[in-house]
Amino acid sequence: METIIEEPAPTTGIPAPQRASFHDNPWSTPLLGAIGVVAFMGVWELAPRIGLVDGDYLPPFGVVMVQLVSLLADPVFWEALGDTMLSWLIGVAISLSAGAAIGLVIGSSEVLIRYTTSTIEFLRPIPSVALIPIAIVLFGINSTATVFVIVWACFWVILVHVMSGIDDVDPVAESTARSYGLGWAWRARFVTFPTALPFLMTGLRLCGTIALVVGITIELVVGTPGLGELIATSQSAGNVSTVYALALLTGVLGLAINYGMKFIENRALHWHPSVRSEQPA
Repeated sequence: METIIEEPAPTTGIPAPQRASFHDNPWSTPLLGAIGVVAFMGVWELAPRIGLVDGDYLPPFGVVMVQLVSLLADPVFWEALGDTMLSWLIGVAISLSAGAAIGLVIGSSEVLIRYTTSTIEFLRPIPSVALIPIAIVLFGINSTATVFVIVWACFWVILVHVMSGIDDVDPVAESTARSYGLGWAWRARFVTFPTALPFLMTGLRLCGTIALVVGITIELVVGTPGLGELIATSQSAGNVSTVYALALLTGVLGLAINYGMKFIENRALHWHPSVRSEQPA
């Protein structure tokens, strides 16, 4: 039985035209996001007005927006925002400094890794909200208690990411640096730091959102100064539209923090392939 082998069709050397995709359009993601937001606002506006939900519990979107604009002109809101952001900034700064330093020391020593792994794995899963009563006993109902719990929540994130980054260092690069006679400081500068920095920046970006959520939660539950306290006060007074307006503002704040952290990460890692691939050609 004769086997027939089909030869491939000759090619002209000209690549086949690629079919255009909607996702190739740089405006596709913002456009879809804008459509989703407009649809959400429309449903929110119509639901209480046509009786799907009780307007006393969910005011129309337009009513909430009017209250939101009035909040932006209220100095009480800006004072609460300042308290929240100050606690956020101090908590993130302490977590970054302590987590990076301790993670570098532990991650660089096999002995310390063996002796501390069990302790880290025991302490890290403890929920930060479980420490709220301890923070109140130690520091009272003030911003220091908020900072303490934020540091607890974010410190472990930074620590684990830094240790993972150090563990990811290429042993060949480390050996090459040693063979060239580079000391510990120079190896850290040219080998360890460039490898661990992407891990550190990822941990920092995560901590930005975690710190905001934890901080507002403590303010809401305990009454420490900040946006959470303002939300709790408005809820107790029955100002439902103010509660929704503050919730929207905290969402915008979280979005701004996330974009800010992403901007810092891109600037710090402008040399990294993952960031350079995101740049337009």
